[in-house]
Amino acid sequence: MLDNLTQRMARVVKTLRGEARLTEANMQDMLREVRLALLEADVALPVVRDFIAKIRDKALGEEVVGSLTPGQALVAVVQRELTALMGGDYDGQAAPLNLSVSPPAIILMAGLQGAGKTTTVGKLARLLRETQKKKVLTVSCDVYRPAAIAQLKTVTEQVGAEFFPSTPDQTPLDIARGAVDWAKRHFHDVLIVDTAGRLGIDEAMMQEITALNQALRPAETLFVVDAMLGQDAINTAKAFNEALPLTGVVLTKLDGDSRGGAALSVRHVTGKPIKFVGVGEKLDGLEVFHPDRMASRILGMGDILALVEDAQRGVDMKAAQKLADKVKKGGDFDLNDFGAQLGQMKKMGGLSTLLDKLPAQFQQAAGNADMSGAEKQLRRMEGIIQSMTPTERAKPDLIKASRKRRIAAGAGVQVQDVNRMLAQFEQMRGMMKKLKGGNLGKMMRGMRGMMPGMR
Repeated sequence: MLDNLTQRMARVVKTLRGEARLTEANMQDMLREVRLALLEADVALPVVRDFIAKIRDKALGEEVVGSLTPGQALVAVVQRELTALMGGDYDGQAAPLNLSVSPPAIILMAGLQGAGKTTTVGKLARLLRETQKKKVLTVSCDVYRPAAIAQLKTVTEQVGAEFFPSTPDQTPLDIARGAVDWAKRHFHDVLIVDTAGRLGIDEAMMQEITALNQALRPAETLFVVDAMLGQDAINTAKAFNEALPLTGVVLTKLDGDSRGGAALSVRHVTGKPIKFVGVGEKLDGLEVFHPDRMASRILGMGDILALVEDAQRGVDMKAAQKLADKVKKGGDFDLNDFGAQLGQMKKMGGLSTLLDKLPAQFQQAAGNADMSGAEKQLRRMEGIIQSMTPTERAKPDLIKASRKRRIAAGAGVQVQDVNRMLAQFEQMRGMMKKLKGGNLGKMMRGMRGMMPGMR
């Protein structure tokens, strides 16, 4: 996510922190590097100019010039301005959804075809159900795209929300009014309305969605935009903002955008906060957007808070405590435990997601590890463990040559893959023994070889 921008900005930050004093020369060099990093990231030129001007004004002020560590003070200025650029209305925190209305709170989703609106509706329904315990109803007003209604029905069922049926021979207004009536009569807290998109902005689409907005008077009108569009995302956001009373933006496919221009520009251009970002194709891949955390990630400082939140959501605390008690009491770490740890890692988003939220120095320590290959190896290891008998998982020392051949055949892998997995298991078991003895230092040194692809 935003790899190119993060790498450039992290280098600037590292150079700045090493400066004992700020001069006109190194100040200009720093601003030039920041400007180039932003332009290469496809950030809109007016946004770059405004951003650089604000940093220059603050940098020449007393808070930096009078500081004992001017380099670090200047980094703090860059971080604050980056946070303000992406959404400083809430002190760098996430902009909340306005759901404090007479139910149902209606959320209208707008955007171009292919931006990921329908999937985002499912992701948002899941997020509201799990984090706010809302009773959510979804409805599709897209009567043009083949299978659009069926797609929303499928994703809605997958996330456990309720779906209001519609047919292509109905008008979008009739569908929406029917859904509102149903939501009121069945006491739904939230109604999410999926609208039709087009391959480009056209008058008919804008008139239709404007009529829907006026009829429904939604609590939230969210513009869904593909972050990978770059400059086109900014132009599209501007057009929708002029046609609709937008309340926020959802950036999709942010994990596939190595540049980051849309994330930095869209709020500046529309004046509306980015409320959510979509990462990955899975229905749990929607994150609340925190401008301060994103600024830290762009500057190579990581997002440890998001990592902790992922852990809280993904880790089974009872299972973790049970394993800790087992190891503490001298119990042997077996393949059932190892398989459970691999499963927990997958719930947290996998290796690449975890690495993306760590500070730059940790990412650099991982070297040029093939993260996609590591993810595949992780899944392969799970398959190998599942091909074992319960006795083999509980007593790994029983697994000799003949058993390895049978396990390999059952998992569809080579015997070498089974040997590799067992070797990594032995490393983990050795670390657990060190943990039992309280020797945390030795355990940390052993972690480098624990994860696939992270040597």
